[in-house]
Amino acid sequence: MESIKQILKKGYGPSSSHTLGPHRAATIFHQRNPESYKYRVTLYGSLAASGKGHRTDVAIQAAADPIPVEFIWRPDIVPSFHTNGMLFEALDSDGKLKDSWTIYSIGGGLLANEDTKEEAKPVYELSHISDILAFIEKEGLTFWEYVERHEDEDIWDYLMEMWETMQQTIESGLKSEGVIPGGLHLRSKAHQYYVRASSYKPSLQGRCLVIAYALATSERNAVGGPIVTAPTCGASGVLPAVLYHLKKNHGFNDIDILRAMATAALFANVIKTNASISGAEVGCQGEVGSACVMAAVAANQLFGGSPQQIEYAAEMAMEHNLGLTCDPLCGLVQIPCIERNAMAALRALDINLYTMMSDGKHIITFDKVVETMNKTGKDIPSLYKETSMGGLALLAEQQ
Repeated sequence: MESIKQILKKGYGPSSSHTLGPHRAATIFHQRNPESYKYRVTLYGSLAASGKGHRTDVAIQAAADPIPVEFIWRPDIVPSFHTNGMLFEALDSDGKLKDSWTIYSIGGGLLANEDTKEEAKPVYELSHISDILAFIEKEGLTFWEYVERHEDEDIWDYLMEMWETMQQTIESGLKSEGVIPGGLHLRSKAHQYYVRASSYKPSLQGRCLVIAYALATSERNAVGGPIVTAPTCGASGVLPAVLYHLKKNHGFNDIDILRAMATAALFANVIKTNASISGAEVGCQGEVGSACVMAAVAANQLFGGSPQQIEYAAEMAMEHNLGLTCDPLCGLVQIPCIERNAMAALRALDINLYTMMSDGKHIITFDKVVETMNKTGKDIPSLYKETSMGGLALLAEQQ
């Protein structure tokens, strides 16, 4: 299992699989063919179905600049390797093919094809929480100490950089107003919600602020602003909202928050290794579901949960997001994505409360629910996996 740095990464919205991955692929291809007359890029499957809403073409053209790019959209062709397929072709001035490359954006900004899979070197010998839990119990460790044992010495500096970016994004989002680009005429709400939260009683004010914090990041993501994948762009609002709330309204310090981030990323890493965090592959259960796991785990650790209670919080967060579809209107990471981040943040805090009242004992393990999520994702029709061809996405045709 690779480093948690592959889970928490700085990037730009709105989508890690539809924006970050294609941008990186275009950058690599451009470096291979810098003297080309033009590029031709064929997008397949989910990338073609919802790529325009996700600004896939904008991301690719930005990486290829100043060489022009001709786009061919083929949503009707779904590659067997992965639905997010891309064929890059470099052409000379006579239209002759100089080079071609087929690559897939597999989630989290990572790339792969039939010949190679882009992975960082493995740093964890264990890839299931049940095995990790048994190990740390034997050694008397916490989850974050297990992470510290395996990561490079700079892991805490790295996580601090991610945490600072998360906070800056929230603070920027809380000040932003106006209509979010894309055609849905959706106005940003984070600032209004933040202001309105002050009028509520203390017992409700905290929850209202969590909503505002989640909206702040998700709205910045929707406009292509800087975010931290947690574990993806589309789900980037959940974990930061919970952590920011716990710092501002419960007094947790940065050191404790970084340790909670380490544990949260470890659980997301297990999901990514044994299932998927790609909405195009398993639906939104792999994105917002995984983000809810991260936030629930982080909150539980901060409030003093035992390793067993932390594992229970993770299991519950994924279990109650099973089957969550990815069906955004017009292919935009706006509806239902932005609200969904806020609801997942609230759910994570509720799960923490439920779990802290328990003794940590439960029947279904986290590993089993991850396995179930993966199977469920494979059973979900492609209409509901980031193609904008089914579910709520059909409402866009009625507007």
